[in-house]
Amino acid sequence: MKKEHMHHQHHHQQEEHHQQLIQSAMLHTSQAYLQNLVVYFLFFGSGLVIGITLSFYLKDIPSNLQLKQFSSTTTSNILARPHVAPVVHQPPPLPPATIIQPPPPPPPVREGGLEEYLTTPNVMHDMKEEELIWRASMKPKVREYPFRRTPKVAFMFLAKRDLPMAPLWELFFRGHQGLFSIYVHSQPSYNASVPPDSVFYGRRIPSKEVAWGEFSMIEAERRLLANALLDVSNQRFVLLSEACIPLFNFKTIYNYLMESTTSFVESYDLLGPVGRGRYDSHMMPYVTLEDWRKGAQWFEMDRELAVEVIADRIYYSVFKKYCKPACYSDEHYLPTMITKKFPTKNANRTLTWVDWSRGGPHPLKFIRTDISPDMLYRMRTGKQCLYNGNPTNVCYLFARKFTVNALDRLLRFAPMVMHF
Repeated sequence: MKKEHMHHQHHHQQEEHHQQLIQSAMLHTSQAYLQNLVVYFLFFGSGLVIGITLSFYLKDIPSNLQLKQFSSTTTSNILARPHVAPVVHQPPPLPPATIIQPPPPPPPVREGGLEEYLTTPNVMHDMKEEELIWRASMKPKVREYPFRRTPKVAFMFLAKRDLPMAPLWELFFRGHQGLFSIYVHSQPSYNASVPPDSVFYGRRIPSKEVAWGEFSMIEAERRLLANALLDVSNQRFVLLSEACIPLFNFKTIYNYLMESTTSFVESYDLLGPVGRGRYDSHMMPYVTLEDWRKGAQWFEMDRELAVEVIADRIYYSVFKKYCKPACYSDEHYLPTMITKKFPTKNANRTLTWVDWSRGGPHPLKFIRTDISPDMLYRMRTGKQCLYNGNPTNVCYLFARKFTVNALDRLLRFAPMVMHF
């Protein structure tokens, strides 16, 4: 029994010694691990301090030198550090695949072609006066047109208010769409409407105030010409008043104008107070007394001359400055300028018949009782003149001044006399 107790005590002592050995080994292992961890932290801290120091130092060194020094320092640091296994971070999982729709194709680029150049702006546009004149004065040097073009006649009405002869003109234009254009210049204060089915609907141009006998008449004529020139199909240009009527049907007038080799601006030298007496010597040297001409305001001209008229700066400025009442620019500006610059392009006569037999500053007005077939025939063929160098008795295509109460008789006689 005692022996057995001693054996048990001895066995217990051996287990305690074994436990002490295990604890001693574990303590030694922990100390070694702690030492390694401290070493690693020292290396990491040293590298961090060196990196921060280099970053401040390299700010004052040129970029190429910085790159070299940084490369050298980095290499030496890498060689000096003990090998540490890199920590591999797994990338986050990819989002589910989505179908990306391609962007819509860009709209087709419309290249600027001839169609855009030939597009005529609306009659009631927003161009300033100088912009209008600039655009209208463009003139191609090549005479042949690279597209199909039907020449048109531009009928330009310079009116105070409405057009009392409009029903007669409606009858005249009927059935000839595509062969004419209409432009109306009236006082800005006039705002009466025009029926949508009328040929005059939407044909009023941006207008300004016009005073009889003043230079504003020339400005209005120029404005009408410029707007009409925007349409490249307009070949002939006729200036008319609200009191004008046609003396022939559309086909006769169209052919007469299109086949003419000249323009029709009345121009003559007149002695006396209402002729040369209106000349101002301040116009020299551009206009001399011998250059001075007079003529009717109502003209007809081809496209080439119309461009020259609106592009004129010299004579336009001279007349605006020196031709003031009792010098009337509308009777002298175009006759003088065209005779001086383009004498061979002009027939020196007007196509609009008027009656000055009573004298005074205004021609005779025709009322209802004046209208008869004989009177209309006399206006149509009662005079001899030259047309393309040949004699003819068709010298006037239009006539004025007709009052509104003469309209009913004109409408009655038009089919018989004027054939429309």
